[in-house]
Amino acid sequence: MKSNPYIIAEIGQAHEGSLGILYSYIDAIAQTGVDAIKFQMHIAEAESSEHEPFRVKFSLEDKTRFDYWNRMGFSLEQWKGIKQHCESLGLDFICSPFSNLAVDWLEEIGVTRYKIGSGEVNNFLILEKIAQTKKPVILSSGMSSYKELDQTVAFLKERNVDFSILQCTTAYPTQPEQYGLNVIQELKERYNVPIGFSDHSARIETCIAATALGAVILEFHVVFDRQIFGPDSKSSITISETRDLVIAVRNIKNAIQHPIDKNSNKSFVELKQIFEKSLAVNKDLPKNHTITFDDLEAKKPKGFGIEASKFKAVIGKKLTFGKNKWDFLKEEDIQ
Repeated sequence: MKSNPYIIAEIGQAHEGSLGILYSYIDAIAQTGVDAIKFQMHIAEAESSEHEPFRVKFSLEDKTRFDYWNRMGFSLEQWKGIKQHCESLGLDFICSPFSNLAVDWLEEIGVTRYKIGSGEVNNFLILEKIAQTKKPVILSSGMSSYKELDQTVAFLKERNVDFSILQCTTAYPTQPEQYGLNVIQELKERYNVPIGFSDHSARIETCIAATALGAVILEFHVVFDRQIFGPDSKSSITISETRDLVIAVRNIKNAIQHPIDKNSNKSFVELKQIFEKSLAVNKDLPKNHTITFDDLEAKKPKGFGIEASKFKAVIGKKLTFGKNKWDFLKEEDIQ
């Protein structure tokens, strides 16, 4: 992967079955700085049936979920053009297949890696099909327990599949108490593979936090406007938010890669000279006056008197000379 974190903008069903809208998304996302754009390949007759229920009954024009998938689909030739357009704009093309036939299509198109959606983690038929391609896999864990993930991980390892796992919560939109940011570290320790975060919160801070916690892959849904029709709109971020997210996570990653040595403050020598202070007196004081705490003030800059941090050493000492109000207090002024 060309970046760390590797940033994937998910289109999902935001295109509404329109090739023109889909290309508009590709063009807009190409300007945000993400690494890849992700699609879902739905071939209705291979994936679904008239018995499949709607996750959320949102569609005004599809009587069944099968009808919806049918309307969302594109032909093999159209998919080839979609991939070519992505790559012409510098975007990696990533796609989630939801049937073995979709894997065949993606192989003909020439994908370099596969994304496995949360609902396919235990679909060992499609996992076997993908394993046979020898391509790397990104695995979402949204609906999986550790017991189920253990089985899938063992399955992939047995077949020498190069894979990564995304912490994901299948809730739309995901609420803060559902993010599962703690799982990022748990997955790293449990499986010792690259771990990322797949987000449905419609908030940019979620991926920023995931980056700070060590996620090396970020995935999130993108939509032109959250008010637009579609099942994922309310759990997506906008194009402008995507730009902000990319800048933020790149900055956070840069910060993580440049740890500060708090034992050394050599780089602040000049600033310390400006900001730190020297002792002064806050009133006119006569010769032989015994200095008290209430006589003292600290004034900028450092180096014009006794360091302010050493104020205790002068309390109880007598003045060798009389001092005017706001004069710096120097070593030669006390005895």
